[in-house]
This record gives sequence, C-alpha cells and structure tokens, in this order.
Amino acid sequence: MARLVGIAAVALGLIAATPAMAVERLTGDQIKQLFEGNTVSGRYSRSNLPFSEYHHPDGRASGHNRHVTNTDACWITTPDAVCYYYGPQETRRTYCFTIETSGDLIVIRNRPSGRINGLARIEKGDPNNYAAKKSDWVCDGLISQAPGRSRLARR
Repeated sequence: MARLVGIAAVALGLIAATPAMAVERLTGDQIKQLFEGNTVSGRYSRSNLPFSEYHHPDGRASGHNRHVTNTDACWITTPDAVCYYYGPQETRRTYCFTIETSGDLIVIRNRPSGRINGLARIEKGDPNNYAAKKSDWVCDGLISQAPGRSRLARR
C-alpha cells in the first residue's frame, strides 16, 4: 500500500500538470464491469487513510473504509457514477463518485463537486477474503430513498 501512496502522489501531480495525459471518464456500465466481483483499494486524497472494498455482484461492499469494517455498505451504479450507501432507509447516507482511469490508476471524484476524493487500483477478485467475513446485510438498491437524495433516481 505504501507503493500506492507514492504512485498516487506522483499521479496527482501528473494529472494536474499534464492536461494531455490520457484520462478516460467511465460510464456507469463501465464502472460496473470494472468493479463488480473485484476489490477496489486505495487512499483518500485529503486524509491519506486507506479503503479497500470487495464489490459483490448483489450490491454489497465488504471490506473497510478508514480502518472501519463495513457492516452495511452497498454500491450501485447510475448512468455516470458509482454510489455507495450505508444504513437503513430512514437514516441512509449516500455518496456518489465519478470514476476516471489512467492506465491502472483509478481517480475517484466526488459528485457533483468534481473534487478528487481518492486514488485506487483494482485487485482482481477478492484477494483479502472480505466476502468470507461477516457480510450478512442485504442491499435494496434504493439510493433514491436516502433523505434529501431523491434527485439521484431521476435521469
């Protein structure tokens, strides 16, 4: 992971300094194809704290964020982003991100601000065995039922 931090710092500098760098913004379908059945591991840009999540085909996200084990994390794609939601419908917290790739580097940007939230890479499958650990929650796919987030369902 230390190598990823060093690569991330260099990559951020290159992205900022080289507008001609080949960066591809993914569609929701492309994000789903890339994430589903794989682990997305990286670091948050502001805190440098790690995250690593296995993206189950049924919408669960096992693993951790900032060293806190996921107990109710779910993921879903929209036409242009990936969204994660946590908690029951009454108190659901939803976070959406656009995804850009440059080679093996994944740039995660907050939506709608566009601010870089983190940098990551794809680990094929579930190399950390997150799926084998307790992940017995069910994802309903209803990100639109998060308080104040009904606009996510429209497109």
